[in-house]
Amino acid sequence: MNNKPYIGIIGGSGIYELDNLENTKWIKEKSLYGKPSDDIFTGTINDLNLAFLPRHGRSHNLLPSSINFRANIDCLKKLGVTDIISLSAVGSLKENIKPGQFLIVDQFIDRTISRKKTFFDEGIVAHVSMAKPTSEKLSKIILEAATKNIELINGGTYLAMEGPQFSTLAESNLYRSWNCDVIGMTNMPEAKLAREAEIAYATIAMVTDYDCWHPEHENVTVENIIKILNSNSEKAKSLVKNIIEYISTHEWSSDDPAYTALDNAIITPINARPDKAIKKIKNIAKRVL
Repeated sequence: MNNKPYIGIIGGSGIYELDNLENTKWIKEKSLYGKPSDDIFTGTINDLNLAFLPRHGRSHNLLPSSINFRANIDCLKKLGVTDIISLSAVGSLKENIKPGQFLIVDQFIDRTISRKKTFFDEGIVAHVSMAKPTSEKLSKIILEAATKNIELINGGTYLAMEGPQFSTLAESNLYRSWNCDVIGMTNMPEAKLAREAEIAYATIAMVTDYDCWHPEHENVTVENIIKILNSNSEKAKSLVKNIIEYISTHEWSSDDPAYTALDNAIITPINARPDKAIKKIKNIAKRVL
């Protein structure tokens, strides 16, 4: 297929708006799962539809655990989003991954404990595969679109912690012993919910610090992080612009496995599915219901 995707951008800490869009408007989208983080900013670049959602709200007033991840994904799906690029501030767990660098995530370890992690929890059960949690196609596009002024590392494991506190030294060293590359607070259950909604998902992890394990660097502070965030956000906006231009000028094929993630995933028989539950998941699972 040559149909172009509808790209959703979820902006993390430091990224609360996007530039260079045409036909722009803020949309107040509703969800049966509650309110999303904010209104959704929509527009076009090179005739490619784009929807931007600030994950923490434009005023950064949502804790990681207070983000309504289900409403965010549900609302983006309602708009027609087919592919999500997540921009996320992270700490580095390895010496060679330095503040100011970006990393394309290809694996996650989920250590969050108090978040709603599925759309299928009210009488309809589904099990989707998360073996490969990110889109290989989107990740390759990000890599191709990066300019020389962005130090981009291809591949790595993102440890998702609950927060909002930063790690203890013992925790940081534990995650390093697991060979994790970066640590953050927001990509889970976001990636899981995107998969359930049959939306392809990729993460650009923007490194701000060395967590607290590095003996030659200060402990993590918001003040230090903000300095790097400001630099990273400008690079990220430039990278997003390049990604959109790349997608708009290249052949597009709708063959991502995420688009059919619900094939054979729903285990509850049709005659046992409650009407109320069907209504609630109708938007995210409409292709298979």
